[in-house]
Amino acid sequence: MLNLYDMCTEIEKWLIDVRRDIHMTPELGLEEFVTKRKIIKYLDEIGIDYNMYTEHTGITAFINLNKEKTVAIRADIDALPISEDLNLPYSSVNYGKMHACGHDAHTSILLGTCKILYNLREELDVNVKFFFQPAEETIGGAKLMIKDGCMDNPHADCIFGLHVDPRLEIGTLELKYNTLNASTDTVDITVTGDGCHAAYPHLGTDAIVIAANVITSLQTISSRNVDPLDSIALSLGIINGGIKENIVCDKVNIRGTLRTLNEEVRALSKKRIVEIAKYSSKSLGGNAYINIEKGYPVLKNSNNVINYVKKNATELIGHDRIMMRESGCLGAEDFSYYLERCEGAFYHIGCKNKLKNIDSPLHSSTFNIDEDCLKYGVMIHVINVLNFTKE
Repeated sequence: MLNLYDMCTEIEKWLIDVRRDIHMTPELGLEEFVTKRKIIKYLDEIGIDYNMYTEHTGITAFINLNKEKTVAIRADIDALPISEDLNLPYSSVNYGKMHACGHDAHTSILLGTCKILYNLREELDVNVKFFFQPAEETIGGAKLMIKDGCMDNPHADCIFGLHVDPRLEIGTLELKYNTLNASTDTVDITVTGDGCHAAYPHLGTDAIVIAANVITSLQTISSRNVDPLDSIALSLGIINGGIKENIVCDKVNIRGTLRTLNEEVRALSKKRIVEIAKYSSKSLGGNAYINIEKGYPVLKNSNNVINYVKKNATELIGHDRIMMRESGCLGAEDFSYYLERCEGAFYHIGCKNKLKNIDSPLHSSTFNIDEDCLKYGVMIHVINVLNFTKE
C-alpha cells in the first residue's frame, strides 16, 4: 500500500500555507469572492479540471476517468461574522469576520486531497468530484450546488465530508452511526393585542403579557409533549415589542429556532408550537400569527459507509484513535442535503492540542486548530477514495 502518511507529510508545509492564506481573508456566505479566486489559483497550480458557477461562489473540481463509480468530497468555504481575538501573523484582515468554524481547514484539506489524488489519478478506480461549497453557515449552500448539478453527470454514488472538532485531540477521528446532526427550522411568531394608555390597561389587550405566556408555555413541548429520551431544542433568541413605556403594547414578535433529531418529533413540535401560540394568545384576548420556515434536514449517515470509513481509518491511525459517538448533536449541517441524494458519511477530526493552548470552542473569537490535523484530514479523504471499489 502507498505510504499516505509520508505523502501527506511531504505536502504539509503547503497545506499549512494554504490554510493560513485562506484564514486571512474570511468572507461570509455567498460573498466568498476572494476565497474563490484563491481556490482557483491552487486548482490551477495542481492542474486539475474544475467548473465555476455563475449564480453563486461554489466550485466543483473533478477527476473524470469514465469509471463506473463516482465519489464526491465536500468542503465548506464561508466564514462567520465574528471579530478574531488571536494575535497571529495570519489573523483575519477583514474586521468582524473570522474563520471561527474551521472552514479554512476544510478547504485546505480538500485542496490537499485534490493534489494527492490528481498525482495518483492513474491508480484510481473511481471518478472523483471535489465540492468547494459556499454559505454553509447561512442559507445552506449545498442546495445551490445540488440545484446546479454538482451531484450529476456523472452521478455521485457516495459522498464524504468532515469537520474539525476542538473537543477531540489531534490525530483522532469521531464517527456516528445514523443521525449525527439535527434538523433546524426558524420559528416566527407575531402576537397581537390592542394598545391603550398604560394608566388604563383594562381598555386594551397587552401583547407583552400574552407573549410572556406564549414563551413560557412553549417550553412545555420538550417537558410534556416529547418523549424525554428524544432531543429537542426550542430556543427563542429574539423578542421585540412596544413603542413607549406608558403605552400598552399592541404587537410583539418572537423569533427562534427549533432543532430535533428525527422527523416525527420535528412534525409534532411544529404542530404544538402553532397550537400553543394560537390558543394561548386567544385565551388572553389576542391573536398569534405563526410562520415556521423549514431549515436543514436531519443529517443521517449511511451505516455501511461509516463502517467503511472506520475500517480505513483503523488502517491509518489505529483502532484506539477512533471514537464512536453515541448520541447526535443539535447543531445543524447542510451536508444533510447531499445525503438525501446518495449514501455517504460525515465525521469529525480532532484539532485540539492543550499543550499548544489550542482548545477554544467552535464559533468563538479565539478558535484555532492544531495544523497537524490538516494532513490527517487529507489522509482520511484519500484512503476513502483509493479503497472505494476494493470492498
